[in-house]
This record gives sequence, C-alpha cells and structure tokens, in this order.
Amino acid sequence: LRKAKISDAKEIQTLVNHYAQQGEMLPLSLSEVYEGLRDFYVFEDNEEIVGVCALHINWEDLAEIRSLAVKEENSSKGVGSELARACLEEARELSISRVFALTYRPELFGKLGFQGIDKSLLPQKIWQDCLKCIKFPDCDEEAVLIELKDS
Repeated sequence: LRKAKISDAKEIQTLVNHYAQQGEMLPLSLSEVYEGLRDFYVFEDNEEIVGVCALHINWEDLAEIRSLAVKEENSSKGVGSELARACLEEARELSISRVFALTYRPELFGKLGFQGIDKSLLPQKIWQDCLKCIKFPDCDEEAVLIELKDS
C-alpha cells in the first residue's frame, strides 16, 4: 500500500473505468487522474496494482473517499478496507473531522465505522462531480459518513 506515482496513472484510470462501465462509479479521464494523483493510494500485489482509492478534500472539515476500486480477483481479501483505512489515516493527519463516501457497498464502510446518512445532509458542492453521472439526479448510491476522533 502506497501513495500513487505518475507511472500509476494509466492503471488507475483503467481500474476505475472498468467499474464505471458497469455503472458502479464515475469514470475518470486520464487528465482527471493526473490532476488528482496526489489523492490516490494504490495497493500492489507482486508489483501489480490490484486496488486504488482516493481521499478528496471538499472543505476544511470534510473529505470524501472516492474511486475505491479493487480487481475482482482480489475482492474479499481486505484490499478495499486497507485502502479506505489509509485514506482515513490521512484525513486524521490533516485534521479533517468528517469523511463521507457515496457507495453501492455500504457494508464495507460500515465495518470501518461509517454510518448511513441522508444524502441531503451533504453540502451541495459535492454534487458537482455527480453531474457527469448518467444516473443524475436519480442517484441510487448510499451515503455514509464517519466522524473522526482526535482530528
């Protein structure tokens, strides 16, 4: 598990867009990956990237875990949880007190201490990215939030 490097950008895009094609997350252009590269963590197994995840800062007290994607053959091995934990640790280091995610897998986030919330409780600014989604404005993802201690 490590922070992403420039050389990881195309693999990050490929993995995220695999799930985007299935309607499970928003697609990313290569330009968007490069612009947000510092947000990303990658999980490697035998020098192959098998999982990615990003912590995106929204405001002084709010960040989002996004683009959490794990290769299907590596699912159910804890890779997604490890990536999400790395994002939470970074949020704590940055003194961010709340982290949310929009997800089709709330059970994964529930194991990490997230609670389900009504999406309307999130600031409207976070919906900017949702405009790219074919499901907008009828989002069927679940919103989850964790309040971090010692932030």
